[in-house]
Amino acid sequence: MTLSFQAALAKRGFDVSLTVGPGETVAVMGPNGAGKSTLLSSIAGLLRPDSGVAKLNGKTLFDLDGGKHTWVPPHHRGTALLAQEPLLFPHLNAVDNVSFGPRSAGIPKRDAREGALRWLAEVEAEGLAGRRPAELSGGQAQRVAVARALAADPALLLLDEPLAALDIHSAPLLRRLFKRVLAGRQAIIVTHDVLDALILADRVVILENGRIAEEGPTREVLERPRSAFAAGLAGLNFVPGTLDGTGVLTVEGLRIAGHGDEQVPSGQAGVAVFPPSAVSVFLTDAHGSPRNSFSVTITELEPHGDQIRVRAGGLAADITPAASADLGLVPGITVHFVVKAAAVSVYGT
Repeated sequence: MTLSFQAALAKRGFDVSLTVGPGETVAVMGPNGAGKSTLLSSIAGLLRPDSGVAKLNGKTLFDLDGGKHTWVPPHHRGTALLAQEPLLFPHLNAVDNVSFGPRSAGIPKRDAREGALRWLAEVEAEGLAGRRPAELSGGQAQRVAVARALAADPALLLLDEPLAALDIHSAPLLRRLFKRVLAGRQAIIVTHDVLDALILADRVVILENGRIAEEGPTREVLERPRSAFAAGLAGLNFVPGTLDGTGVLTVEGLRIAGHGDEQVPSGQAGVAVFPPSAVSVFLTDAHGSPRNSFSVTITELEPHGDQIRVRAGGLAADITPAASADLGLVPGITVHFVVKAAAVSVYGT
């Protein structure tokens, strides 16, 4: 019970190899244009790559390598795609929307309806059975869409930002629902929300420019990111460079000292990672040991909870509003970011 996928699409700069194990939910994250939709569309059969092979539980979905090409149409793949918008049939009520897939597969009308009612109950939407999509809220419609996807008994569930279009009240309820229905089920969820990845996924894959930048257990990737995007998701400062003893030397010549729990030879590519909360801001250079102090130009100030996030290019510091006012911080001025070496994690990439 495994998905193995490898495909390339030259015009999109896409070249990805991915596996999903039995009962595993994999979160796919990355910036816009990274290839997330291309991945889902290729697996679902909505987009034909230039080359590659994909198999789901031993069944070939496509084989575009070699002489004889195989391409299984979407409705025969055993996958179900759930998008941001529910995309329910507007002329059918909820129970008929959910029973549509089984009926199309030849299930008798009565049996399909009974199954649809069970799935609506599973997603806590049995009271919506007789309503049409126009009579449903966004959260209610998405529940019905989840039931419709599951009623088709897919071997692999594909979720394309299913919570993105919901309001702040509906999203947490749907997230709990997904946590329950995804248990023990093969699934890929594309999301921009780190909370979705932490709660729903066993593993996370970071896509950048049509390639996998990093992957691994969700908490491990977010706690020890090896790409700038993953570090941004985790809310961490991320400084790439070359390992130099107990620190990282950047291409600009900046050295950031830190600590690591592994012995990595000097000269290897590495990163220094530290939270904005560990950074202090001074108007002049601060001395002391062991600490890092470097000159930066403020680019932006923004509220961040009860703190002020001070951004300086790709780096950030969190300080109190009182401290920001006392320092007279405004965009464009030069300050010193100071962070103790003990607060900086250094590791190889």
